[in-house]
Amino acid sequence: MLPKGNFPARVYLNGEILPPERANISVFDRGFLFGDAIYEAMVQFQGGIFYKRAHWDRLQKNLEAIAVDFRVQDLDRALQPLLKASDLVQKDCFIYIQVSRGVAPRKHAFPVGTPPTAMMYALPLALPHIELRSLAAVTLADFRWHKCHIKSTSLLANVMANTSALRDDFDEAVLVREGLVTEGSHTNIFFVREGSLYTHPADHHILNGIARQIVLQLCRELDIPVVERAVALTEIAGMQEAFLTGTSTQIASLGQLDGHFYQRPGEIGPVTRRIQEAFAQRKALDTSELPL
Repeated sequence: MLPKGNFPARVYLNGEILPPERANISVFDRGFLFGDAIYEAMVQFQGGIFYKRAHWDRLQKNLEAIAVDFRVQDLDRALQPLLKASDLVQKDCFIYIQVSRGVAPRKHAFPVGTPPTAMMYALPLALPHIELRSLAAVTLADFRWHKCHIKSTSLLANVMANTSALRDDFDEAVLVREGLVTEGSHTNIFFVREGSLYTHPADHHILNGIARQIVLQLCRELDIPVVERAVALTEIAGMQEAFLTGTSTQIASLGQLDGHFYQRPGEIGPVTRRIQEAFAQRKALDTSELPL
């Protein structure tokens, strides 16, 4: 029996589509024991999955990065049957995918020849055409590992940071490593100064988010200069705008970071709004096979 909550109608698990209460894994699954797993998330709206190919490509590359032998094409073929079983065909929804190394005796070293565990589900999700909220965030120390570019399920540090921010009535935690802003607990962050965008380079200290990559692509099309370098904590008060990006966050204006306010409550900066509008127009296209 599942506790009360927003659970999916059906779950794909290792080739089967099941009611959620029957979608069970072994206690010896390495995803459960070690967080030895990769995840991906994407959204469907207006009848299409936003940059589906980019999400599948990232999932495949991340699985290869941790040496899990699994082909994501199997999940792609199972996606439409899952959406049909969940009554979400052509409906706005959030899609979550997770692949672990599989079930094996508990030893730290990777086991050989273990079949991976693959799970996927979809939930209804209504996203605004343009995110009109102005969010508030607090900076916290980035004490995560040094492979943040891998979309691992080992998210305890991110969860702790986000929970701390929410308890203090902020919307997000912005992480700082050695005096430099890296990213949010579940978002990427951009700053604007004198018409140019500033964001941390896509190295091992951040996850190169799909929404982040779309923003960079839009900036090239809009002739908005981009500087990919880490912004120092001492520089945040000198920036004129800031915004967060993510699959479900889309593009959200960051009105407050710590004690500094970028805009008055309810306002969105002109560069942020321009990118939001371009992002919204992109959502109206069939982006499922567009490259990034």
